[in-house]
Amino acid sequence: MVAANSPMRSLERAIDVLEVLDSAAGSLRLNEVARRADLPVATTQRILAVLESRDRVERDGYGYRPGIALTFGAHAFSTTNPLIRAARPVLIELANLTGLAATLYREHHGQRVALSRAGVSSHFGYELVVGSRLPLTSGGGKALLAQLDDAQIEHVLATSGDSIADPDALREDLARIRERGYSISREEREPGVASVAAAVPRESGILAAVQVTGTVDDFPDEHTAEMGRKVRQAANAIGNGLLI
Repeated sequence: MVAANSPMRSLERAIDVLEVLDSAAGSLRLNEVARRADLPVATTQRILAVLESRDRVERDGYGYRPGIALTFGAHAFSTTNPLIRAARPVLIELANLTGLAATLYREHHGQRVALSRAGVSSHFGYELVVGSRLPLTSGGGKALLAQLDDAQIEHVLATSGDSIADPDALREDLARIRERGYSISREEREPGVASVAAAVPRESGILAAVQVTGTVDDFPDEHTAEMGRKVRQAANAIGNGLLI
């Protein structure tokens, strides 16, 4: 355990504050940041002042929010990360080939994070932003979830609360995903939206997946297998790029 007066503890507290702001849907008042970070208000205020002076935190009339300087780190991550670098040309080719939006996800602490995206669709009523965190139990997350062993899957299901309507149906779906090599989602997260996703081979040492997303009309039953084949090829190409 890090000592309470250790410089490393100060660093941990600053990261705690940033994570609170990162997970918030909007600006937070000082007292709310302190409560969520489980820190004294005075300590939280000092941390926020330092972070604000370095543009890692911004303030408006509603409270504190992440600052513009955090985008510099995000840019550095996206341009130097081997997985994203291997995936970017593959995603562009997949988006051009299918005419759909292609997204790279990676598992992180029981969720999937959108790391890179290519292609657009004018038919969506929402925008998926890079950095978005989504569940493993629906949509393209199932392609990642199916890569875990049974004990890990049960842990995810147990910690997902009431968000899973039918755990047994999900287990059966995961078995089918393992058999055919890709997941299929129709209107699981958003009305009218469908997707097909495949995991990057585990030989790469990374739990990641590629997904193409469109409307339900873009995924007729007779074309789903072909779409699954294309997405699996893309996932394999990314894995091969990581092994070079």
